[in-house]
Amino acid sequence: MDIARKAEMKAVAGPAEYFTGEVTITGQFQRPDPSRVSGAIVHFEPGARTAWHTHPAGQTLIVTEGIGWTQVDGGPKYEFHAGDIVWCPADSKHWHGATEHEAMTHIAIQESVDGSPVTWMEKVTDAQYLEPVSTQSTQRAAP
Repeated sequence: MDIARKAEMKAVAGPAEYFTGEVTITGQFQRPDPSRVSGAIVHFEPGARTAWHTHPAGQTLIVTEGIGWTQVDGGPKYEFHAGDIVWCPADSKHWHGATEHEAMTHIAIQESVDGSPVTWMEKVTDAQYLEPVSTQSTQRAAP
């Protein structure tokens, strides 16, 4: 067993190349082979967000605090809240982050394929970020 103690976890700023606004990443982990799982706790201040990106095996976001937004390229923008669990399907170009006025924290969990858990792309523009939130319900895949 290995226990990562909160007091020993280092906090790092989200790299400006991949994030817009103030983002703090803590608790980063990468499990050893044969596992392919990695993750982190990511905190977004209001207005902060990821760049567009994909995950080769998808990504799970467990929202622990606040309110956030997410969008798959070409699709509607959705709002999510503390307690929600967001699934981003494999190879879906998407972004996620805090809302304009509320901070948000999530635990991000993803798997690596061919040694990489993510492919980063261009930044989300302010116009894209500020698009209206969809009033549709999200679609759920069958279990």
